[in-house]
Amino acid sequence: MYPVIRLLKETLKFRGKSLSPFDTHLSHHRCWPWDLDPWRELNNGRTLTLYDLGRVPFSARIGMTAALMKQRWGMTVAGSTVRYRRRVRMFQRFEMRTRSLGWDGRFFYIEQSMWRQGEALNHVLIRAAVTSHSGIVSPAALVAAMGYPDLVSPALPEWVQAWVGADAKRPWPPMSDGKGAGLV
Repeated sequence: MYPVIRLLKETLKFRGKSLSPFDTHLSHHRCWPWDLDPWRELNNGRTLTLYDLGRVPFSARIGMTAALMKQRWGMTVAGSTVRYRRRVRMFQRFEMRTRSLGWDGRFFYIEQSMWRQGEALNHVLIRAAVTSHSGIVSPAALVAAMGYPDLVSPALPEWVQAWVGADAKRPWPPMSDGKGAGLV
């Protein structure tokens, strides 16, 4: 089940506390029994869902949500890469860090990580697209709608550029039999 109540709590907790577009949003969470997999640790899929608890308030705090709503645009995850390093067990608390790394001609790149006692537990890079009835909206248009018409993206880190390049070489549609046939 989607953590609607937790998301509402996080959104209300940070309401009215604005950030600049490249500031880091910090939030604190706990791993609950319903977040666990059969091995009694934070489920990998649930980890991605919990990252919403950081990304949604972050988007509101930097003015992105208000601009999206005003323009009647949406935002969707268009790709992600995750690195898992340490287990998160039931009832353990962790800090989540969310920040924007920048954008290119089509996508925003948002970095998120979970930490416990100064140690990184996992890390995700999210590629997000702004959508409208006409298709994808340029990130520059959203940044301007947020009130930053002259803000330019810093150069994306080399590791982000490498992921973008590698993902562009990924076959689509996916191959199921190794002979070039797509999934049926």
